[in-house]
Amino acid sequence: MTDLSKITTDGKAFYLAYDQGMEHGPTDFDDENVDPKEILDIALKTKVNAIILQKGIAENYYSGTEYAQKIPLILKLNGKTNLATGEDPYSPQICTVHEALSLGASAVGYTIYVGSKYEPQMFSEFAKIEEEAHSRQIPVIGWMYIGGSGSIGKDPRDLTAYATRLGLEMGADMVKIKYPGNLENLKWAVESAGKVRVVVSGGKMDKVEDFLEMVRIVMKSGATGMAAGRNIWQNENPTEIAKKTKEIIFS
Repeated sequence: MTDLSKITTDGKAFYLAYDQGMEHGPTDFDDENVDPKEILDIALKTKVNAIILQKGIAENYYSGTEYAQKIPLILKLNGKTNLATGEDPYSPQICTVHEALSLGASAVGYTIYVGSKYEPQMFSEFAKIEEEAHSRQIPVIGWMYIGGSGSIGKDPRDLTAYATRLGLEMGADMVKIKYPGNLENLKWAVESAGKVRVVVSGGKMDKVEDFLEMVRIVMKSGATGMAAGRNIWQNENPTEIAKKTKEIIFS
């Protein structure tokens, strides 16, 4: 497997995610966090393992700056809007591994919607990304998200474990999944991933206490850590909530 030491600490990780602008539009932002520099400053101050960005923000705010010298970058290679209709999502590749490396990326990520009828296209794109990235010794993270007509009515526990197993079978170095509801479901997903590391997406929770409890459950499961965004930078005191999150992950 590709070396993950640039984006982990003692086998654990806390990533600050700021790739939501493409997927969600401006609804996530206020006058402060709409500015990417504000988020990069949070990442710098809190010493996260990496920041997750799309290529446009990386090109305009990260590459060639002091941030690039101090914060590892995970560059997302595909994306979509939330405006498209239909049960089956597809997030096409919009950035290459070559571009990612030129922007200073330490790892690349790609979303596969497990259960979508567009799985074949996503599998093909992921396979090419993995081949190119591994030939250059850069880790590949699979965003393995449940979504599509094939997932309707099926058990979230089985689907989440299927998603992490898919990451193992396809050669990902790490998978990023959504929280499957409880500790036992997550444990099975982590076990199903084999040697592939698992990080959990933070989503957006109304109460800080609920978010921190989820972080505790994630670490009890044997997962590697968290990729959190809105729970951090939408908070009134993002550095404080980031500090508490790190304390749980690295304790």
